[in-house]
Amino acid sequence: MDKVWLKAYEKFGIPADISMPAENTSLIDIFENNFKKYSSRDAFIFMDKTMTFAELEDHSRRFAAYLQSLNLPKGSRVAVMMPNVFQYPIVQIGVFLAGLVLVNVNPLYTTRELEHQLNDSGSQVLVVVENFASVYQPIHGKTTVKHVVVTGVGDMLGMLKGTLVNFVLRKVRKQVPEWSIPGHVPFKTALNQVSPSKYQRPTVSLSDTAVLQYTGGTTGVSKGAELTHRNLVANLLQCEGIFSSKFGQGDAAQGDKIVCALPLYHIFAFMVCALYGMYKGQTNILIPNPRDLPAVVGELRKYKPSFFPAVNTLFNALVNNEEFKQLDHSNLKMAMGGGTAVLPSTAEAWKKVTGTTIIEGYGLSETSPVATANPPINEEFTGTIGVPLPATEVTLLDDDGNEIALGALDEQGNPQSGEISIRGPQVMKGYWNRPEETAKVMTADGYFRTGDVGIMNAEGYFKIVDRKKDMILVSGFNVYPIEIEEVVSKHPKVLEAAAIGVPDEKSGEVPKLFVVKKDESLTAEEILAYTKQNLTGYKQPRYVEFLQELPKSNVGKILRKDLRK
Repeated sequence: MDKVWLKAYEKFGIPADISMPAENTSLIDIFENNFKKYSSRDAFIFMDKTMTFAELEDHSRRFAAYLQSLNLPKGSRVAVMMPNVFQYPIVQIGVFLAGLVLVNVNPLYTTRELEHQLNDSGSQVLVVVENFASVYQPIHGKTTVKHVVVTGVGDMLGMLKGTLVNFVLRKVRKQVPEWSIPGHVPFKTALNQVSPSKYQRPTVSLSDTAVLQYTGGTTGVSKGAELTHRNLVANLLQCEGIFSSKFGQGDAAQGDKIVCALPLYHIFAFMVCALYGMYKGQTNILIPNPRDLPAVVGELRKYKPSFFPAVNTLFNALVNNEEFKQLDHSNLKMAMGGGTAVLPSTAEAWKKVTGTTIIEGYGLSETSPVATANPPINEEFTGTIGVPLPATEVTLLDDDGNEIALGALDEQGNPQSGEISIRGPQVMKGYWNRPEETAKVMTADGYFRTGDVGIMNAEGYFKIVDRKKDMILVSGFNVYPIEIEEVVSKHPKVLEAAAIGVPDEKSGEVPKLFVVKKDESLTAEEILAYTKQNLTGYKQPRYVEFLQELPKSNVGKILRKDLRK
């Protein structure tokens, strides 16, 4: 496809390429350099306590030394199951410094989902916040995990405040269910068990795997997108090529702060908040529960952020909040929407309240994640996912894998759509231990087929118009219908089940379930209660409809397109 987006590059001063570091470097080099450069700056803020880059370096080196004391082979996987707390970046950087592979785990997973991810990734270490330790307890000894580290939310908040926070969560709010994991190690013990002087810098290159990011992907059940140091370093440099028009080349301004209301285990926040913030020397304001709107507004009032990445639902909730409307937004340089489409009505209201345009971007776990973005210097909301990042090529492919020509029209005279396909240094190595699944989504010439259908305008801006696969997108999270169907089909009163996505004002989409009864006494309430036990929140169906039979093709395939009608 013609690279017409280069016109936008020229217009907005975007570099066409990136300059990658030498092959024998890695994220470790970036962190080591930047921790020294920004040592006195605040790296993260959580519950009004700050952690400087120097403190983050010390804590993460201590945790890396602990991991190395376990004598794990290079490339061993470490699963991390926690919300936005200080311990997350400490463990994240510690895993990289130890030459190991980070496996991000959604802390809201059910036991069944957690067991699958731990065994599929072959994780040997699990670091978990005590609030979710009871989820792991039933499968202790049934997975590849050999070492479990458990932490309390307040463990890194200092003796007095930390003790108080942990007490309130355990005894007052009752947010820590009873749990027992024989042989577990408390997080603070792990930090102090091995002298940081015993840490040995590993030999790591850009080709080594850094992260397994689990996703429903475009086919099948949850699998790990294998992201290398090259993928992540490249995406950092690509984001810099786009974002520097707002934050300047190189170091960010002293005092620049990022609102981190997105969960760090999600690839959007992982890159755009954590990695990019540490790369630029910005401060991340960690918000553990973005649904607590008064608390979010309180943090915004105190810290006056300069960068606000979020999803449409949070932007929309804030612009309809009277207290948010009264805040001082003069420090806000950029807001970025991702995960799901930002609605034009939300963008218009946001601009009116804050004076800032929401910049939409697009990406997937498989692309580290950012693949396209609107140039931040453009003050207009385009309603598109923008142009490809530097060193990135995007094309549209038809069902036969042929490239759709620029300007081609369909039978109705509309721009011809095709599957958005991406090639660039941020595209994953492949799905972990799943070569057949990888082959399904990669073309012979290196394009990743996203499963999203889009069009491109004459200026090189892309717009998503449909979804090729059956994947359901709930608040930026991929939900694959087959997983819901497999769970529901195990209910003794269910004969058959099929799931689709239906529009939802808050989440973009939510799952709807169609069920054929085996037992006529089955109720929708029973189905919903059953899925609540076996599926994490965003995967749970919101609606249940009973049918006498499911629509099927002549070979017995369920016709979801008929269900959508």
